[in-house]
Amino acid sequence: MALPDMDTSVGHSFGLEVDGIQIKQISEVSGLKMEQDVIELKQNTADGKYVIKKLPGRPKAGEVTFTRGLTSDNSFEKWIKDCHFGKMSDARKGGAVIVYDFEGNPIKRYKLTNAWAKSLEISTLKAGDTSVLTEKLVVTYEQMEAE
Repeated sequence: MALPDMDTSVGHSFGLEVDGIQIKQISEVSGLKMEQDVIELKQNTADGKYVIKKLPGRPKAGEVTFTRGLTSDNSFEKWIKDCHFGKMSDARKGGAVIVYDFEGNPIKRYKLTNAWAKSLEISTLKAGDTSVLTEKLVVTYEQMEAE
């Protein structure tokens, strides 16, 4: 059952899908953003007053960061390796961040077009530390659409 119009979703229930495959154990997604350029049109009106109009410009490409606990799953490493070695036909992927309601039903999809892995960072390795190791994958995309 979808959320009624007056209810909002919470940020703890989400998933990542890349080329139809669910990537598991994502703990954080940051940087989801739709943005476009702003064009300033400077002109004088008929009565000589100076005005500035702001017009919508081209959409901007973006970046999103995915964080998950370090596991034996090597999908992030494989994706970044394809990008580093220039296999862009394999590296550019379609994907989506999916937000779920309390019952596990998808309520919103943020579709990423021509996404590819820009960087992969492993958290700090420190002797005696008991924190969970994580990996952060930064993905750049050409377009994002909300569905």
